[in-house]
Amino acid sequence: MPEFKEEVKDWFIGLQNRISEGLSQADGKGKFVSENWNRPEGGGGKSNTLSQGNLIEKGGVNFSAVEGPLPGALEKSFGASGAHFFATGVSLVLHPANPWIPIIHMNVRYFEMDGGRKWFGGGIDLTPHYINPNDARFFHQSLKNTCDLFDNQYYPDFKKWADDYFYIPHRKETRGIGGIFFDRLEENQDKSLGDRFEFVKGVGDSFLPIYLHFLHLYRNTPFTQEERNWQFQRRGRYVEFNLVYDAGTKFGLETNGRIESILMSLPPLASWPVTIVPEAGSREEYTQKNLVKGLNWTD
Repeated sequence: MPEFKEEVKDWFIGLQNRISEGLSQADGKGKFVSENWNRPEGGGGKSNTLSQGNLIEKGGVNFSAVEGPLPGALEKSFGASGAHFFATGVSLVLHPANPWIPIIHMNVRYFEMDGGRKWFGGGIDLTPHYINPNDARFFHQSLKNTCDLFDNQYYPDFKKWADDYFYIPHRKETRGIGGIFFDRLEENQDKSLGDRFEFVKGVGDSFLPIYLHFLHLYRNTPFTQEERNWQFQRRGRYVEFNLVYDAGTKFGLETNGRIESILMSLPPLASWPVTIVPEAGSREEYTQKNLVKGLNWTD
């Protein structure tokens, strides 16, 4: 009977493989290039990256399983000193070529430390370059349906958590339309660690049906250079969040992870125009006005 952490690790490896294969088939041109890496302090992972596909301009689906002494930079955050940790998970970000296809991010992870502390974390969120209310409803309703299979309180709680987490304070706007975000899901009197794992599996398995919907919906939608320029500007906001605020980026850098895998979340092209004021009544203006917390996209 394998240890629980090995069971989780093996499931994450399978998830990485399933997602990479499904995306390759949908793209039709791009193929993921795999690279195994080792961490000197313990563990390693496999990075699957794709570039210059038909639909995906740049994407990564990464797996890692690292362990060793908890780095000093994280001891205060985790309330532990001199502890040994184990962390495993899958993290992915996809930057499409077509501005009408949204950026998507998902992360599912498991963490344990000396002393018996074990928990799951993760989430999935969408960053459209152009917000379409029908797309937003589809995305959030899909997440709610998944959450409701396990606990009716999961979606409202984790949706609010995502709204607060995926926020760019210096811009006073959200990174996109949110999704769900959760962390430190430990065993308690209501939920076993196995229950938490089943929920994380549900989130992981929800990714492909959701994103393939958008790839198929917009794969042949034409776009202009002006719309592409707007996409570059929105990607710039994505860069700002990931480099300044994202906890996963900080964790990876502070635990001596593979730099290229950590920074695969950054887009291939982005821009920071001096001024950009959307035209009144335009789709750009609609998008800008709806980058706020607390919007209800479900029935």
